[in-house]
Amino acid sequence: MDDSKEPLRVVFKSEETPLSASVDGRNLIDGYKGKSIEEIKNNLAANKTPFEVAIENFQHDFNIGTVVRNANAFNARAVHIIGKKHWNRRGAMKTEVYLDVYHHKDVTSFIAWSKANSKHLIAIDNQEGSILLNNAEMPKDSILIFGNENDGLSKEMIENCDKMVAIEQFGSTRSVNVGVASGIIMYEFARRHRL
Repeated sequence: MDDSKEPLRVVFKSEETPLSASVDGRNLIDGYKGKSIEEIKNNLAANKTPFEVAIENFQHDFNIGTVVRNANAFNARAVHIIGKKHWNRRGAMKTEVYLDVYHHKDVTSFIAWSKANSKHLIAIDNQEGSILLNNAEMPKDSILIFGNENDGLSKEMIENCDKMVAIEQFGSTRSVNVGVASGIIMYEFARRHRL
């Protein structure tokens, strides 16, 4: 079986009725109020930030929705869900409908697809061997990969990444929440490549 084939693209059903900008209650910036999902997606596509996000979904982590919402906020090219196809979309606040979301059945198929498409894989975790964010290079066309809240990234994923990046911390906690970490990393990527 060829694991480098295109992943399954996830299409989210949307019951959209045209709204006027003045009554559009969706969580959108003012410039997108009253526009259709397709219009918004097309506009966003013209100005994507040159990174993608991947999330290992082996424990149905509730933080996945926050990571997806952050991917929308920083206009990532795509989101890849690895493992369980179903994830808690509540935290995404419907932002997934404006993104290209793909599903990979396991780490092996995701790695094969990434290599076939010449992607730079960057593990985001604070395990031994990580590089501090301030010192880490994050090239364009990278996929920023996040693990679950309890265990972080799998050994298989880390072994197949170009590098592992950790966020500098100054307090007593072992780590920040993965949803928070994703926002910090995506902001820093956008700051370096588009601001």
